[in-house]
Amino acid sequence: MQTALILENIRSAQNVGAIFRTADAIGVSKIYLAGYTPAPLDKFNRPRKEIAKTALGAEKTIAWESVTETVSIVDRLKKEGFSIIAVEQTPKSIDYKKLETTSQTAFIFGNEVDGVLPETLSVADAVIEIPMRGEKESLNVATSAGIILFRTLDK
Repeated sequence: MQTALILENIRSAQNVGAIFRTADAIGVSKIYLAGYTPAPLDKFNRPRKEIAKTALGAEKTIAWESVTETVSIVDRLKKEGFSIIAVEQTPKSIDYKKLETTSQTAFIFGNEVDGVLPETLSVADAVIEIPMRGEKESLNVATSAGIILFRTLDK
């Protein structure tokens, strides 16, 4: 199974690092850092300390690529045979526990406040969500990534 992640406009370098660490634990092949999501290396090719602190070296073991637009990487991955799954709360989202993954799946996780962009949702093959039963509307993006990845890939 080949799994990729697309992190779209994630603000927090700590969240990015935590997702790298979880991705390494479950065996993700590659992470695409879209929009303004911080990369493990800054523009001067120096390690970004905030990511390194939470990734604990996973930023060195998982392939990653910075991309300007999410839709362009989605198009590329679809041509390579990937199913594209956005993780977002929408009226059309399905419960993440009902998702059937394919041999090549890419999950999109969006901004901590605004979520996955509407234009990105429109090109996804499916949109899944984690049901919220409490007072809060959502989980931290790194926590959501851990739940989704281990539930769908650890079979």
